[in-house]
Amino acid sequence: MLTRRTLSGLIAGALGAAAVGGCNRKRLPPGHISLWFSYGGRNRKVLLELVKQFHREQHAVRVVPTFQGDYFEGLTKLRTGLYVEQAPTVTHVIGEALPYLAEAQVLEPLEDIGSEVIDDLVPALSQAGTFVGGGDRPLVGLPFNRSTPVAYYNKSIFRQLGLRPPKTWAELRSAARSACLRDSERTTRFGFSCPVDWWFWVAMVGQAGGEVVAPNGEVTLGDQAGVRALRLWQTMVHDERSMKPPPGRDYNAWEAANNDFLAGRVAMIWTSTAFLRYLEDNAPFAVGTAPLPSQQRAAVPTGGTFFVVPKGARPEERTAAMTFLRWMMAPAQANAWATRTGYMTVSKRGRAKLAQDGFFAQHPNDRVTVDQLKHARPWPWATQLLRIQREAVQPRLEAAVLARRDAATVLDEARKSLEGV
Repeated sequence: MLTRRTLSGLIAGALGAAAVGGCNRKRLPPGHISLWFSYGGRNRKVLLELVKQFHREQHAVRVVPTFQGDYFEGLTKLRTGLYVEQAPTVTHVIGEALPYLAEAQVLEPLEDIGSEVIDDLVPALSQAGTFVGGGDRPLVGLPFNRSTPVAYYNKSIFRQLGLRPPKTWAELRSAARSACLRDSERTTRFGFSCPVDWWFWVAMVGQAGGEVVAPNGEVTLGDQAGVRALRLWQTMVHDERSMKPPPGRDYNAWEAANNDFLAGRVAMIWTSTAFLRYLEDNAPFAVGTAPLPSQQRAAVPTGGTFFVVPKGARPEERTAAMTFLRWMMAPAQANAWATRTGYMTVSKRGRAKLAQDGFFAQHPNDRVTVDQLKHARPWPWATQLLRIQREAVQPRLEAAVLARRDAATVLDEARKSLEGV
């Protein structure tokens, strides 16, 4: 079982206690709660507008929101805050972090938010559907900004070339080659771009028929499916020169891929549904979305974060936190968040209302993201899941793809790095 000592080890060498930002909840006035968040740009603006709306609709609870950097910076600060007992009242964490935080017993159970909220959650996006056996465990995470990877393509380019969104890996390679433009040896437009990132690699592992963690708990990294996923990227980057790996790491690479797509330097990208409104609003061309292609099967991971309530809040603070979360989970707020950002609505009633009101008919790109959920693959409830991502796989992806190291060797090294974890 994880303990505060384990949390101490997890934050060692990271940002450290001095990096904790935001509000110390013990100093907040009565009726106030602290909210740490990791949304930037448009999504940050929408969240803050929702908080203001919450304040207009009631006066008993005041939320003090504080930006804490990207997901991983925010998680490091949370772990530090938990260790030094300065955690926020409410925050949100990436799904991969939920199992180890839950097993460390540092999160408040949330079942008392009520059956009206819990029963209304879209299954694939809830804790129960996101994790294998997630519904058999105490509820500690409530979904809000949830997403999947999706393919975005330049409709003008695809129409000019007579292309259709690829449905298989073979079609992906063919479309990417066809969409390339070259001036002598220089590529002026790539057919495809995708951050060399864990999330998209996991998607391909699933498509190739594999699982990162086997049902018996063994960390397989997909076995041969993991190898095939890396080799697909290697082939498209080096042999076919149809894929442009975006520079930078983590979300810098995601931003670079978005910018290349908007500038017409690539014809198709894989990125998150979270960028749907941003890409639609800023592209000088019509943007289309399509499900990720399949290989042995269709498969896509879910992503984004869950709201959590760290332990240590006073009873009145916890009550105020539940009031806020209940409001945020309601269909109206879930829909406002989804339709103004690109994240997926987590409310079944909310999604039904969008369909009834004709939203999906008017926004077919959003319909694609909803339909793709039927192929969502649950994550394992594994306390080492975040470590598999951040320490074993993610640091090795660039070497495997850009330096073209042998894919099987790289994944074998990643597995061995986890021995004894």
